[in-house]
Formats: sequence, C-alpha cells, structure tokens
Amino acid sequence: MALDIGRRQFISALGGAVAWPLAARAQQDGRTRRLGLLLAVEQDNLVAQQLVAAFVQALRDLGWTDGSNIRIDYHWCGADAGRIHSAVSELLDVKPDVILAQTALTLAPLRQMTTTIPIVFVQVADPVGSGFVTSLARPDGNITGFALAEFATSSKMLEVLKELAPQTTRVAVIYNPVQAPQVGQWHAIEAAAPSLGVQVSAASAANAAELTHIIEDFAREPGGGMIVLANPITTANRGLIIELVARHRLPAVYQYPYLAREGGLASYGSEPDVQYRQAASYVDRILKGTKVGDLPIQQPTKFELSINLNTAKALGLTVPALMLGRADEVIE
Repeated sequence: MALDIGRRQFISALGGAVAWPLAARAQQDGRTRRLGLLLAVEQDNLVAQQLVAAFVQALRDLGWTDGSNIRIDYHWCGADAGRIHSAVSELLDVKPDVILAQTALTLAPLRQMTTTIPIVFVQVADPVGSGFVTSLARPDGNITGFALAEFATSSKMLEVLKELAPQTTRVAVIYNPVQAPQVGQWHAIEAAAPSLGVQVSAASAANAAELTHIIEDFAREPGGGMIVLANPITTANRGLIIELVARHRLPAVYQYPYLAREGGLASYGSEPDVQYRQAASYVDRILKGTKVGDLPIQQPTKFELSINLNTAKALGLTVPALMLGRADEVIE
C-alpha cells in the first residue's frame, strides 16, 4: 500500500473533529485507555506523519477514538538519544496501557526502563538478532511487534545494486551505528560483498551537512555505488541524498519503495505503512486483554523490488530485461 495520505488527511485523522462511530467490540467498561507513541523522528517529517495517520485510522476502524475512549500521547523525539530518554521517562510516569515504539532507537531505552508495560514495536530489523526478544513465536516479557526483516535480507540490496550497475566495485553503506539492527544489517552486507566482487565501507551521519560530506567525498573515485539503510536521519534527509547521488552519478539502492518513487534508483524492502496498520490490531488486542506473549512477532511476507527507469536512464544504466520482469514496481 502506497504512502498516499496527505497532510490534510493527517490533521483530520489526529484532530478528532469528525465523530466516528465506535465499533461494537470496543471496551465496555467506560474507562479511557492511554496509549503512548514514541517516535524517533521530528514532527514535521511528512513520511512519519503519513505512517502515524495510517496507524490512528486503523485504530479508529477498530473502535478507538482519540479523545473519546482512548488518549494518545505523542512524543516526537527526532534521533536524539537525550530527547528519547526524557520522553521515555515522561511517558512511563503516566503509566500508559500500551506503548507503540518506532525503531530500535526508542525500543532500546524502553526495554531497559520497563518490563511490565506492553510495548508494540514497528520498523525494527531482526528483533531476535538485535537482542530485544528471544523468540518470534512467543516473545518473552512485555515486547512484541512487527519486524522489518532478518539481517540476511539486507544483502539482497547489494545484489540489486550490482545487477543494476555491474561496473560498481566500491559501495558505501549509510547506516546508524547507534541502532543495533542497523549494525546487524551492515554486517550482513559486508559478509556478502566478497562474493559479488565489491569493497564495502560503512558511513554514518548525524545531520545533512555530514551526509553531504560523506557522499561528495565518496564520489571522488570511480566505480562507486551506495546503499542507504532507513533510519530517522536518512529518512528526514532523503531528498538531499537522492539529489546528491544523482548529481554525482552514483547508483544507490534504498530500503523502502516510496524512495524509488521519489527519485531513487531502486529499493528492496516492504511498505512501512503496512506495519503501522498491523500494529494497531495488536494495540487493540492488548487493550482488550490479550497477553503480549500470545502475540507473535511478525515479519513481512513480501519484499518488493522497485526500479525507477527514469533515474536509471539518467545514470546511463540499462536495466536487464529479466530484472524488469521480476520487479514488483517499475516507475517510468
């Protein structure tokens, strides 16, 4: 499902100005429940707004209306560890019934600071390998949610890049070393590199200026390509990244399909808004009494290959016919 919720719809979804009928299965005790959202992005991030709006709408469809039978506390923290820890402390003080944690940046401190409040996570890669839970089928403790993928899947992004641009011999992987799952993804890509005949290097940035320096410095030598892992910093600066790699004629592969639609060469991954809608169903079940341990952690059932032919043409690349045939989305 594409991210097509506009700003006006987002405001409407969160504002509660329209009266929505409560589903018959909503709780009957009359108590207003409390839900905390911990978001490792800034509030003006349009992609994040769309994802949160999808989550809130799915909650409404299940009978939960903010300001009526549920109160939603939003904590937009950016990727700043200090702000995230402060938000976690503030949220735990009000003892919410359940917490939605977005990315490992919020899940890690939550896991350290509470073992009782139910937590549903989204956009976390390989939660077992990252050390957040011991089992996908029956998560222990108070954590469940929706994983992006196992670490090994990340190596597919390198395969896609090499197939699109066979001349690539050097690949920079932009990631966030503070996020344990991204470290695991980087190691999976690193392990796959020798068999594909490329040298890989990891690069991290805290802001737009550092991203600009990384890309411009890397582009000075020939044979380069990039893999951009999705995290709050790369998502917030995705327009800048797409512009810079195009200017320096660097082929780049991203994690989410919407990045290919926005001008990236290609992406390999799942649609993030699906996870947010699914997370609403878990929040609903927890609020109605289901134990966290009875809600298995789910992984994507489909990974989509998206290719932007316009970008490929601008880079002088010819996409192999077999690759076009197996692509889930071709942007022209």
